[in-house]
Amino acid sequence: MKTILSLAAALIATTALAQQADYPSKPVTLVTPFAAGSGPDAVLRLVADKLGRLWNQRVVVDNKPGGGGFIAIEQARRAAPDGYTLLQLDSEHIAALPHLYKSRNFVTLQHFDPVASLFRTPFFVAVPTDSKWKNMTDLVAAAKAGPVSYGSWGVGSPGHLGAQQLEALTGVQMQHVPYREVSQLYANVGSGEVPWAYASIPSSQGIYKAGKLRYIAVAAPKRIPQMPDVPTMAEAGGPAGLEVNSFVSILTPKGVSPAIQSKINADVAKVIADPEIRARFDTFAFEPLAWSPEEIRRQAEAKSKVYGELVKRGNISLE
Repeated sequence: MKTILSLAAALIATTALAQQADYPSKPVTLVTPFAAGSGPDAVLRLVADKLGRLWNQRVVVDNKPGGGGFIAIEQARRAAPDGYTLLQLDSEHIAALPHLYKSRNFVTLQHFDPVASLFRTPFFVAVPTDSKWKNMTDLVAAAKAGPVSYGSWGVGSPGHLGAQQLEALTGVQMQHVPYREVSQLYANVGSGEVPWAYASIPSSQGIYKAGKLRYIAVAAPKRIPQMPDVPTMAEAGGPAGLEVNSFVSILTPKGVSPAIQSKINADVAKVIADPEIRARFDTFAFEPLAWSPEEIRRQAEAKSKVYGELVKRGNISLE
């Protein structure tokens, strides 16, 4: 009996090694809900190029923006679970969508397995350059004294949910102004039409470099090397526990073999360590990640708990 079990285990191990060695034997498609030219898209194209060279196969980026991410998600979900269709999602697609679209009864990680992490991006509190607010103490005081609005790049975005978190921690209420176009959001912050918004470096750098924006805090526990003069949320007088960030990962449809998932994880980690990609990450203030699938899932579950409470508190829905 022991001999039979040993042979079976050896056969399984040999099959797994063969699957790893054979994969990929044809082009791989990376589906993404992010628009061409966005920060996540730019990174994904670099990763795709490096993976293509490593695998000696074409790795194609297929942009499917819109529909709250569901256009890309549905395309990838319908694909064969063979590892040749991968999906790039951020932590909000994974952790917030189930709360924002309750009637769909769609839980992202019931349909996909996280296989590799790419990066995490912090968010800064951006105000017009001529704003009277010098720090978070000023912003919160203004919100307590009278009506204050803020902008974001959409209902349920990190910019929206992060502001909800600020409200919950400080006891203030503010008016949310969602935008369809990220560029228009920061143009309006720069002109003073919107008093403030959360912003990543790639999304706001044009207006920032034009001298129309200031960052008064970064919603992170430590200062960001690319912006060392910008204080943390706590240093700026805001809630010490407030962190606003988003992480981006690669997932496969349920059913892809563990051997192929393991190979994708190892090869993406190898690519992320490439100096050219690290340099590109640095320009965006993206933090490279080399999480295991288990860690991605753990981080997503932690965000889901926070987002679920915020969505319920704000009665937020995208239906």
